[in-house]
Amino acid sequence: MAHYDFIIEGGRYFDGTGAPSSIRNLAIKDGRVARVTGEAIDHAEADRVIDASGKWVTPGFLDTHTHYDAELLVSPSLSESVRHGVTTVLVGSCSLSMICSEYEDASDIFTRVETVPRERVLPILKEHKTWSTPKQWVEHIQQVPLGPNVISFLGHSDLRVGVMGLSRATDLAIQPTEEEMQTMERLLKEALDEGFLGLSTMCLKWDKVDGDREWSKSLPSTYAKWKEVARLNRLVRQYNRVHQGAPNAATPLQILQYVRECLGWLRRPLKTTLISQMDLKGSAYLTNLTRLTSVFTNALRGDFRWQVLPTPFTVYADGIDVVFFEEFGAGEMALDLKDAVERNELLKDEAYRRKFRKFYGEKLSPRVWQRDFGDAMIIDCPDQSLIGKNFEEVAKARGVHVVDLFLDLVVEFGKKIRWYTTVGNHRKQVLKRIVKDPRSLITFSDAGAHIRNMAFYNLPLRMLKLVHESIKEGDSIMTMEQAVHRLTGDQADWFGIDAGKIREGDRADVVVLDPSGFNQNLEQVHWGDMENFDLQRLVNRNPGIVKTVIINGKLAVDEEEILPALGRDMGFGRFIPAG
Repeated sequence: MAHYDFIIEGGRYFDGTGAPSSIRNLAIKDGRVARVTGEAIDHAEADRVIDASGKWVTPGFLDTHTHYDAELLVSPSLSESVRHGVTTVLVGSCSLSMICSEYEDASDIFTRVETVPRERVLPILKEHKTWSTPKQWVEHIQQVPLGPNVISFLGHSDLRVGVMGLSRATDLAIQPTEEEMQTMERLLKEALDEGFLGLSTMCLKWDKVDGDREWSKSLPSTYAKWKEVARLNRLVRQYNRVHQGAPNAATPLQILQYVRECLGWLRRPLKTTLISQMDLKGSAYLTNLTRLTSVFTNALRGDFRWQVLPTPFTVYADGIDVVFFEEFGAGEMALDLKDAVERNELLKDEAYRRKFRKFYGEKLSPRVWQRDFGDAMIIDCPDQSLIGKNFEEVAKARGVHVVDLFLDLVVEFGKKIRWYTTVGNHRKQVLKRIVKDPRSLITFSDAGAHIRNMAFYNLPLRMLKLVHESIKEGDSIMTMEQAVHRLTGDQADWFGIDAGKIREGDRADVVVLDPSGFNQNLEQVHWGDMENFDLQRLVNRNPGIVKTVIINGKLAVDEEEILPALGRDMGFGRFIPAG
């Protein structure tokens, strides 16, 4: 009888702590790393030997900002992440868990914000959602054949709606009663006792509610006064857990509220992570503001981390349907209209166009989108002559204002005109400086959301490539050991979970990857099936990099192929409690 389940032989071993890497052999047994040695291990002692010569052996990567909350209920393999070496995913981000609220409420606060169609998500929740408390959700998830491991925040919008109801939770004139506050505290305490990472909140006003009842209102979390958030944070602080937030981009100084909560004067610091530090084309000064915020807060005994996407932030759009148009009034007016005919009438109205041109021309106000159609490339359109051009080129050729040109094309072609723009992280040297900050979290993939707008499922590979190239170019951001640590042990330690390391005795979440595969374009997107949703979504495909993925000692990816058992059989991923 074999002594080990696997031997991984001859690879460069990164343990996830940042310690120097070296050529080692690993043995895995019963879901754990049983042995790490520089000596040969007899092949007869294992059921399977994996040759890792010339490759890297790393802990499985953590993706600590996803929106897989609905997908994991019907497609629990989450193979789009696992194929890139992700073995632990975090759900419940941006105030949007699916724990406490009724199934329709949970769908309506999720689908428009994350641009996953309501007609797909609502039936899934109606069929599968049998829980209404954190403990019941954990009990359910423990019966699901998960692909990767799952960790979770409790979302404030979800919590608020579960206690107050959707209508009251989205009414600015109504604040929770004392009884309702106590109920929220009780549910949050239950979540923390069950191992939830903490609380996620939202202050960004242009994340909107779906459905017919409270259509186009901002998310429930945005209606809470700060004293409500602070009261809930007292529990989060008590458990030494994490507050994830998103400031309102239109009011940058709001960040001071998060800073005040985070500081540890005469009390334990509140672990705080905010979305997101980015080198925005439209608001370049914010890069310095966010950096100073981090330095200032941590210097004053805070425990603060920005979330950082280690790659250009490129967004794809169908017509006018893209979330960053919600940030200015004219775009918001159009997106608030469901009916295509009614929307087209608005887009043709000259008074409306004047408003759109006015907002488009404002270059100094805080913003995410740079409001530059000359920086937006048309990649699909019924009029083939437009493909490969930007809107500014076409407008000049036709002798019209670029806003009028864009709106004309949307009226004529609707969602059939597809385009993209890079919103931020476009300057490689600035991006290197941002990811180098040891107090940042390398995350923000949004995996499972914005399925036609962007794809960062391979975020860990993009980070490793960025660092690998910097070393080859003689302009090292950090060592490869540090880069692996930032994607694994660093995040696991900060969130307080059992993951991110592959020393002897650790859980066997292991990736074998070939660094020679980094010579391909990792930013390229492809269309792929969204399993059990009857949808196509943007994905990443990077052949030749991730060869093997092992989750809790079970083979999930073998020679770059997802095993059929992933997401069908128990024993791969599990719910990992914090603390």
